[in-house]
Amino acid sequence: MKKILIAGTNSGVGKTTISLGIMQALTKRNLKVQPYKVGPDYIDPSYHTFITGRYSRNLDSYMLEDEKIKYIVKNSSKDADISVIEGVMGLYDGYGIDLDDCTSSYTSKILKTPVILVINAKAMATSAAAMVLGYKMLDENVNIAGVITNNVKSESHYNILKEAIEKYTGVEVLGYFPPNKEFSLESRHLGLVPSVEISSLKAKFDNLAEEIEKYIDIDRIIEISETEDFNTSFSLEDFIEKNKAIGKTIAVAYDKAFNFYYRENIELFEKLGMDIKYFSPIGDRKLPKCDYVYIGGGFPEIFAKELDENEEIRTSIMNAHYNNIPIYAECGGLMYLGETLEDPNNDIYNMVGIFKGCSKMTSSLKRFGYCLGEAKEDTILAKKGQIIKGHEFHHSIFDSQEECAYYMRKLKNNKVIDEWEGGYSNGNTLATYLHTHFYNNLDCISNFIKRGRE
Repeated sequence: MKKILIAGTNSGVGKTTISLGIMQALTKRNLKVQPYKVGPDYIDPSYHTFITGRYSRNLDSYMLEDEKIKYIVKNSSKDADISVIEGVMGLYDGYGIDLDDCTSSYTSKILKTPVILVINAKAMATSAAAMVLGYKMLDENVNIAGVITNNVKSESHYNILKEAIEKYTGVEVLGYFPPNKEFSLESRHLGLVPSVEISSLKAKFDNLAEEIEKYIDIDRIIEISETEDFNTSFSLEDFIEKNKAIGKTIAVAYDKAFNFYYRENIELFEKLGMDIKYFSPIGDRKLPKCDYVYIGGGFPEIFAKELDENEEIRTSIMNAHYNNIPIYAECGGLMYLGETLEDPNNDIYNMVGIFKGCSKMTSSLKRFGYCLGEAKEDTILAKKGQIIKGHEFHHSIFDSQEECAYYMRKLKNNKVIDEWEGGYSNGNTLATYLHTHFYNNLDCISNFIKRGRE
């Protein structure tokens, strides 16, 4: 099984650019590349998917147990030539200070995957070897099989780095990458701009792949990727058998405003026999005929004017709510189901109005990171007392007097560091800032399916 994990020493080291370039270079060699992203991020995987033509998968150790992560990789990579996993933050950065708590290093161990470490070698020489040696020795069970030196302006500088790193660490240096602003990707308040919003990406990534091939030994990376396989004890067979929903249809919001979905969440509905119908809250005039509605996260604040102008579909969604069709919305979906949205310029736009309140943008992140929600009451997703793990990441608040549906807690190093209430339930509609992976608690999907049968 061919697989590699590309990690950085820290965030901002160029890990994403180099990961994308390697994926494109492998794809241009006519290899079937299966991409993955460690952690909960939605945006980097959208670029992976664009490049490879295969859905990128999130490998998140907070929301998913080891066996579920193995299951995702085992199934998604079975017809791929090589799997490329992009790490998150620095190699050993995760949730707290435990080396095995949601880190890229831990993911590499459970998947028996060699790590290619990206370092920023600007203005460094032999000191780069000390950096690599520290990463190698901190957890000797992590297989750091190669190094890529980024921000290296000349071949002579690279040769010094390569000689020093290989002499003092024994880790092979696989190439370098010069600084080049051409390959920077556009960002805004939640990170990179999603690929669905950007034109001319193909030319950019083709050029990036050419540069990657010029400076990095792709042949050697392919050789290193040939590694031990693994098995998993997790299976969806029993769950699917007990929760079949053949003949049912779920309408999924997907456009520039709403595109944050874990691919397994969509595929789980497909595995249950449901028909998936995508719709655009921006461009479509009515909801497809359906038994369920799923509205993921995204950037409704960027497209608030277009969402406001499409009154017909907002009315259609409200009618679905009145008709007790189960509607589940996350983050941007919550903002859309409120009455109004106030953008950064203090302009106010009409939204669907199922929940009384206004979404207001904030200058800083209001919630960031992993948390869990305990249902205060029965909802379409969780019965009272059931717990869902997920993450929040938003520059907004929902200003409302409505009663919240969840007790929210944030833990770090097994200690509660923050508590609040969140999420809103009204009839068969649930909206929350919490993003979750459905494999985290399959009972919640059983609850959701049952609501559509009542």
